[in-house]
Amino acid sequence: MGTVDRSEVLGRQHLIDPEICIRCNTCEATCPMGAITHNAHNYVVKFEVCNACNACISPCPTGAIDNWRQVLKAEPYTIEEQFDWESLPPQEELAVTPGTELPSEVLAATAEAVAGQGGVVAAPSSAETPRVGIYSLRNPAIAKVTGNFRLTAEDAGSDIRHIVLDFGALAMPVLEGQTIGIIPPGTDEAGRPHYVRLYSVASPRDGERPGYNNLSLTVKRVSENHEGRAVRGVCSNYLCDLKTGDEVKVVGPYGTSFLMPNHPGSHLVMICTGTGSAPMRAMTERRRRRRHLKEGGRLMLYFGARSAGELPYFGPLQSLPRDFIEVNLAFSRSPGVPKRYVQDVMRENLSALADLIRDPNTYIYICGLKAMEEGVLGALRDVAASAGISWDAVATEMKDQGRLHLETY
Repeated sequence: MGTVDRSEVLGRQHLIDPEICIRCNTCEATCPMGAITHNAHNYVVKFEVCNACNACISPCPTGAIDNWRQVLKAEPYTIEEQFDWESLPPQEELAVTPGTELPSEVLAATAEAVAGQGGVVAAPSSAETPRVGIYSLRNPAIAKVTGNFRLTAEDAGSDIRHIVLDFGALAMPVLEGQTIGIIPPGTDEAGRPHYVRLYSVASPRDGERPGYNNLSLTVKRVSENHEGRAVRGVCSNYLCDLKTGDEVKVVGPYGTSFLMPNHPGSHLVMICTGTGSAPMRAMTERRRRRRHLKEGGRLMLYFGARSAGELPYFGPLQSLPRDFIEVNLAFSRSPGVPKRYVQDVMRENLSALADLIRDPNTYIYICGLKAMEEGVLGALRDVAASAGISWDAVATEMKDQGRLHLETY
C-alpha cells in the first residue's frame, strides 16, 4: 500500500475471514448499518458504511466476523477484492515518511525530556517501526473516555489516575514508550487555545484491553509546581476530572526512540518515579501477555514514590511473580523510615546491575522527574565502577546501540 505520510489518517477495516466463514448470513441479518453484503463466494464488509458497532460480533458462530486490518482510509480493501479472497491478507507494515513538522510544543517538550542524555538516541535495532504524527492539531482524533480510576490512596498527597481512551473506528497504533498529545479545551489568559500536552502511553501495543481499539494513560493531578507553590495544571486537572463517555481531542502518536526491543532474550532495566511508570507498565504488560512464549529475558524495575500510598499500580506490582520481574521499591517520605530514593536501592543491588550492564542484550529505560537524573546516572556510574567498567564508555556504546534511554520532565 506504499508509505503513510504523517498528514494522512489510518483506518481500521472490518473484514470477514473466508476460510472459516460458513455463509450462514447471521452477520448480514444482524448488522444495523447494512454494511455487510455477499456474493456466491464470500460475505464482505463495506468499509465506508461500517461504524464498528460490533453488533455482528457475538452472533457469529465461528468468529470469522471478528477480524480487522489497519489501512489507509483512502485505500481500503474494496468489495470486489474481498469477493475474490480465499484467505485474509496479512497486516502490511505502514511506515512513516520523515520530514513532516511536528507542533513546536511537542518538539520543545521532547527536547527537554531527552536533554539529560544529550539528545535523542537511536531506537533498539529490533524495535517495531513506530507510526508518528498520524493525527495533527488541525485533524485530531476524537477518543471517548471508557474509564477513569484513581490509583493512589484517597488520603495520599498525590491524585494519580489511570485513564482509558477508546478510539472506536479510528486507528491509533502506538508502541510501548510512545506518547500521545492531549488538547485541553478552552483558552489561556491571552485568549489563545491551550497548547498540546504529552502523556506516555501506559498500555501495550494491543491496547489496555487486548483486541479493543483503546489505550491508557497515567496522569497526576497537578496542584503545585516544583517550588511548592499552588498552581492548577490545565491539562492534568482536565483529564483527572473526565467522566465516562466524555470525548477528548488527541494528536500523535509521537516518539521514535524510547521503544522496547522485540528480540527474544533482551533484558529490561526500568527506573522510574511517579507517572514515569507509564511506559514501564506498558513494557511490563507487553512481556506479561507474551510470557507463555518464553521469549523474554530478565525484567528489573526500580520504582520510587514518596510513600506506598502514592505509588501507582502498587497492588498489581505486588502480585507479579518474582520469576517474571524483580521489583525494587523506594519511598522517600514513609513515616519513621529513613528516606530512600531509587538510586539508593540501585546501589544496594550493585552486583546484579553490573552483570546486566555487561550483557549486550540489556536495555535501560529511565523516566520520571527531572530531579532524578543526576542521582540515577550517578548510581549507574557507581555500578559500572564496581565492575571495573568505565560508565562513560559503556553509556556511549549503549546509546549508539539504542540500549540506554532517559526521558525526564
